[in-house]
Amino acid sequence: MSEEVLTESSCTATINAPIEFVDIPTWLFTLPDAEYQRCSPAHIAAAATTTDDGRRMSINVETIGGELMVQHYVEDIGEKHHCRVLSTSDLLTAAGWTTTKVLWELSVKAIDAETCELTNHVIGSTTPELLKALGKRGVSLEMAKASRGNATPAHNAQETPFFAKSIEKKALEAKASARKMQGVLTVKRSIA
Repeated sequence: MSEEVLTESSCTATINAPIEFVDIPTWLFTLPDAEYQRCSPAHIAAAATTTDDGRRMSINVETIGGELMVQHYVEDIGEKHHCRVLSTSDLLTAAGWTTTKVLWELSVKAIDAETCELTNHVIGSTTPELLKALGKRGVSLEMAKASRGNATPAHNAQETPFFAKSIEKKALEAKASARKMQGVLTVKRSIA
């Protein structure tokens, strides 16, 4: 059986920093655990690692709709203003452990010279293991879609503004560093 989409959600938030200083993959793959936890009370832990073949990976542990998820997000697109990661996530349900697939995509577009907009897009879909687990519990695909369809958008709406603030902080640090470096270069030129 092919994958079935359980949920899809997109939320936006404003980043008060120039787009040229925003680097979403750098933010994601260097996000401190405590910063991740501050972005939602449902966030438990985060870390960065790599796959065996060297691709970057973000490990996130959180609860969505009362279910514990351990996400293994592998970088699929890693452009400065567009990052897409894919995960076959471990999911703890009332019936025990199973898996689900998650596509997480973050992108940013300029609003003006000092502001941009973050879009946080998530698609959750089934795996054969999840379909089997739902069947054992007598949960129809429609019931699972309804449950996940409410929980994921609520979670996304909660975390997106905090992700935007965290990305903004990182962008403003990059802007300050660039200004400092420009000042150093100007002083060196004037001395020479």
